[in-house]
Amino acid sequence: MKGLTDKQRNILEYIEEFGRTENMAPTVYEVAERFNIKSATAFAHLRALQRKGYVDRTSKARSLTLMRGTSPKHLSMTLSIPILGRISAGQPLLAEEHVEEIIQIDTNLLPNTTSGQGLFGLRVSGESMIEKGIMDHDIIIARQQNTALPGDIVVALVDDEATVKSFFVSTEHIELRPANPAFESQYYPLDAILIQGVVSAMLRTY
Repeated sequence: MKGLTDKQRNILEYIEEFGRTENMAPTVYEVAERFNIKSATAFAHLRALQRKGYVDRTSKARSLTLMRGTSPKHLSMTLSIPILGRISAGQPLLAEEHVEEIIQIDTNLLPNTTSGQGLFGLRVSGESMIEKGIMDHDIIIARQQNTALPGDIVVALVDDEATVKSFFVSTEHIELRPANPAFESQYYPLDAILIQGVVSAMLRTY
């Protein structure tokens, strides 16, 4: 294992052992937890292993491939994302009681993301965002934050109900704009809504 740091060597051996026992790669969170490091640091080590030729990631297979040995083995490299149910004002967004399930997301679906920290998912109900490609029953993935830029698709809390809309703001009000001509924009005072996150990806199952 030439060219590897001790940490990278240990991580590679951990991935191999995990693959033998679980038939899949560990998540970034699991690597971070195993070595008591931050998720972003774990992801950086995995990137280094890729650069040095010990693992490979193929967009077609959306997988992590171990390159050592005579038979490279494809393993998924995933992030654990909580899918939230009802969310309420004044409560922590990622509180345990809000989590309906945990899903595993391939890191290739979130190319600009180095860790799953702060990410959450919501199931979409309704057709107000269909022209943005967001359909009823889709799952949107958002990063938790309380600010947004004009045009961002946000998860906003309005009267204790979560809604997904495009965000626009003026000196007088906030506009939550749908992407369906059958729906109209809703306008609110600047202090009437809470931004919970900005949407970064969407998942669809059939």
